[in-house]
Amino acid sequence: MLTILHTESSTGWGGQENRTLQECIGLKKLGARAIILCQPESVLGKKALAEGAEVRTCAMRKSYDLSAIRYILKLIRTENIDVISTHSGRDSLLAGIAGRLSGKKPRIVRTRHLALPITSRITYSLLPHKVVTVSKHVRQYLIKEGVSPEKVLAVPTGIDLTRFDPEKTVDGLRQELKLGQDIPIVGTIAILRYRKGHHILLDSVPLVAEKIPQAVFVFAGNGPQKENIINKIQSMGISDRIFMLGLRSDIPEILKSIDLFVLPTLQEALGTSFLEAMAMGKPVIGTNVDGVGEVIENGRNGYLVEPNNPSALAETIIKALQDKEEAKAMGIEGRKMVRQNYTVEKMYKSMYALYSSLMEGERA
Repeated sequence: MLTILHTESSTGWGGQENRTLQECIGLKKLGARAIILCQPESVLGKKALAEGAEVRTCAMRKSYDLSAIRYILKLIRTENIDVISTHSGRDSLLAGIAGRLSGKKPRIVRTRHLALPITSRITYSLLPHKVVTVSKHVRQYLIKEGVSPEKVLAVPTGIDLTRFDPEKTVDGLRQELKLGQDIPIVGTIAILRYRKGHHILLDSVPLVAEKIPQAVFVFAGNGPQKENIINKIQSMGISDRIFMLGLRSDIPEILKSIDLFVLPTLQEALGTSFLEAMAMGKPVIGTNVDGVGEVIENGRNGYLVEPNNPSALAETIIKALQDKEEAKAMGIEGRKMVRQNYTVEKMYKSMYALYSSLMEGERA
């Protein structure tokens, strides 16, 4: 049995941690054994245990934590680890060093989930045997930074279509917010960080209201920009148009209820939130940055607009809300594309194939 140790030093929860968990669940379905090593207080650990996954915890206090390296070395030996799959900077260094020191010589795979500049080249060029990126854009960036092209492959994040299924999802948000079926709802689901562009969307709201005065906007998510966003909403006098939903677990239900998904992000490795909206048959609007153009084909399954341009964003929102037939066609096209290219099954099968090929190469 192929045994993979996934390491994650992040304590929070986001697309990166969700992908790791979904991969582990999928690997188990394929007959592999997946173990997650995380910080004692991590959200990933709690969610993984709830899903029946194997979890080990170890404090990873710094990038050169000798006690953590010793723990990982012991884990490699006692659990007979074949592959170490690392995900954040700190655990990639710790687990990478442990893997290279171990007499068992496990294969090491480093996944790059972000489109931000890298800070530690050693965790891409020296320690891992292979590097996985969530988009072609991030792959090209790493190659430009000196990582060998043969070493890097893109495996996009996949969507669970059994969860994001518009035919089996109830529209409950309109009733919750007391909004009629004739009220256009523009939805944004993302952590409240500056680079997600909520402030740009807020600047477009008055322009949209001039043409479509009944339109409302919902923000689902929490994060460090929450207070700034609330203050901006109040200062602009648009509190009656914006609903702050907070952190929600019913994302498919929210997507079912909205008419249009918008995220004017300033940085995005791929854009899983766009894929989730497409899976629910919704038209999407994103910005032409990083890997977003890999999932949004402008004019076919959504719209790409210039980043940091509230006027262009407002014009596109108005166009999407007014042309309902085109919006419906885009939603259909988007779900078709997700089904073909971005399913969670395709993702974990690709990762399993990679891990297996590394072990076959080692045996050879």
